[in-house]
Amino acid sequence: MKSLLIVYHSQSGTCARLAMAAREGAVAEEGVQVQVLRAWDAGTRDLVAADGVVLVAAENSGALCGAMKDFLDRTFYPAIEHGVVIPYALLVSAGNDGRNAVRQAQRILSGYPLVAAAEPLILRGEFSQDHGAAARELGQALAAGLAMGIF
Repeated sequence: MKSLLIVYHSQSGTCARLAMAAREGAVAEEGVQVQVLRAWDAGTRDLVAADGVVLVAAENSGALCGAMKDFLDRTFYPAIEHGVVIPYALLVSAGNDGRNAVRQAQRILSGYPLVAAAEPLILRGEFSQDHGAAARELGQALAAGLAMGIF
């Protein structure tokens, strides 16, 4: 059985809804267990136990939200020490354009032993049905890749 970790931070509730939508898509795939954790509650142990991770973060003031940066900062060196080489997908909820938040996340993640499994997904504006559908699709795609052994 493969394991997918979804880590999110949400102040307004939008990223929590996106994380749950990604979970809905992921659990549709057989053979994949899904765990959803807030960024403040997730740590290296969770990354070590996972076969893949979806990072759901907000853009705050044109930058990556602090809680996701904190999660990445706390797990960076321990993940390297544990040799965590797993695929990841990045989903950014943006009030602006989201590009700087993605750029910051990618700069941090380039030093991790994580491997991008998909292009970053930027969802702009208030949560909508389209946003939920896109998050479900991303979650299901990563879970399917894990289940099939592609990643």
